[in-house]
Amino acid sequence: MISSYYKSCNKDFTLIQGDCVDTLSKFNFGFDMVFADPPYFLSNGGISLQSGKVVCVDKGDWDKPTTPEEMDAFNFRWLSACREHMKDNATIWISGTHHNIFSVQQQLLKLGFKILNVITWAKTNPPPNISCRYFTYSTEFIIWARKSPKVPHYFNYELMKRLNDNKQMTDVWRMPAIAKWEKSCGKHPTQKPLSVLARLIQASTVPGAWILDPFSGSATTGIAANLLGRRYLGLETDLGYLEISKNRRIEIEDDSIKNSYIRRLKKAKIIMDLDEVCLAAEPIEVYGVPWL
Repeated sequence: MISSYYKSCNKDFTLIQGDCVDTLSKFNFGFDMVFADPPYFLSNGGISLQSGKVVCVDKGDWDKPTTPEEMDAFNFRWLSACREHMKDNATIWISGTHHNIFSVQQQLLKLGFKILNVITWAKTNPPPNISCRYFTYSTEFIIWARKSPKVPHYFNYELMKRLNDNKQMTDVWRMPAIAKWEKSCGKHPTQKPLSVLARLIQASTVPGAWILDPFSGSATTGIAANLLGRRYLGLETDLGYLEISKNRRIEIEDDSIKNSYIRRLKKAKIIMDLDEVCLAAEPIEVYGVPWL
């Protein structure tokens, strides 16, 4: 039995402290979807502008630049571990910038994944480039790949079309960066918006699906998953971020907060009717899972 750092009362949200490769080696379980926000390796002493203040962009030692060979080995290692725990029809989403995404793509191909799309997340509110020597950095990329080239994956095409004014949704998503209301329990330097995670979870899973996040951070993946009636396992080494994650999950036990999040996502045309989301969020009994 693997001990958890925190798990919700209905067992739809579990956090484990530990390295993702080491932790995944200790159990055998298949996930329906993986979302990974691995280190981008871009913390090189640069500066940016946040809320009108000049700040250093360094995130921590885990994000320091490394050699191309070391980056490839790191990405191959964690992708291999995740692949071993994906169901045959599962898909994986990986976020990145030019600093790391090309390495990720190459390791995916080495491991036999089939790349389905590369989403361009065009931020509608990027920070200005204060050096005035480059174009403003306003995009991130999210690779979507399936485990097996020969096993069909799930794609909720009709829902994505409905959310896009009944037009086919493209691979360019225009969405804002993280909002202040999403940081009520503390700040993570690379926190992703609920809107991005909610869209990709709906696109590639059904209610009740199990979602793995090997670099859990502040568990935006888990919060989005639970709002949409999916189940979540997050792996994280940092105790501070685990505590933020736990508090975020406890926060949405308050129906008024949970419903306010859902209303915001609905207003932004990220999800459909409130009733559809709440209906999907009924507790599910789970047996035989080693961390529960």
